[in-house]
Amino acid sequence: MKTGSKYGPLFEYLRNNLAEEVTLSFLQIEEILQRPLPASARSQSVWWSNRRSGLQAAAWMDAGFRVMAIDLNDEKITWRKTKVAYQVKRDGDVVLWDGELIHGLRQHMGMSQAEFAQELGVRQPTISEWENGVYLPKRSTSKYLTLIAERADFQYE
Repeated sequence: MKTGSKYGPLFEYLRNNLAEEVTLSFLQIEEILQRPLPASARSQSVWWSNRRSGLQAAAWMDAGFRVMAIDLNDEKITWRKTKVAYQVKRDGDVVLWDGELIHGLRQHMGMSQAEFAQELGVRQPTISEWENGVYLPKRSTSKYLTLIAERADFQYE
């Protein structure tokens, strides 16, 4: 989350929240932000999607939360803390990425398979094949996946 972002106060609120699940009304969110939400937040559930393409999504995702429930009628949003406990295999210092780990990273980044493929410079079917265990990434790609995971603050053991 960039310093000075208009959604920075929401990031700080969630990051400092110890609860596993947080439900806030739109009014409470506006109080935290000290500004009104855009009209699209009140009328379009897509505004609340867990995709990093929006500044607002970065606020909760960078704080370790994901939107779990959107109630536009009652104007409430429920976030849940992301629990990640992936066990990884290693070959020396190289993480051996499997389908579950790749899927988890992609979901953590809030990307579709096509978007993730573009990020990695591979075809979308390659992502699907990795995630479904058809085959695994090469060692060089595993190193690149590790760099991307570190940049995205993706947690694994």
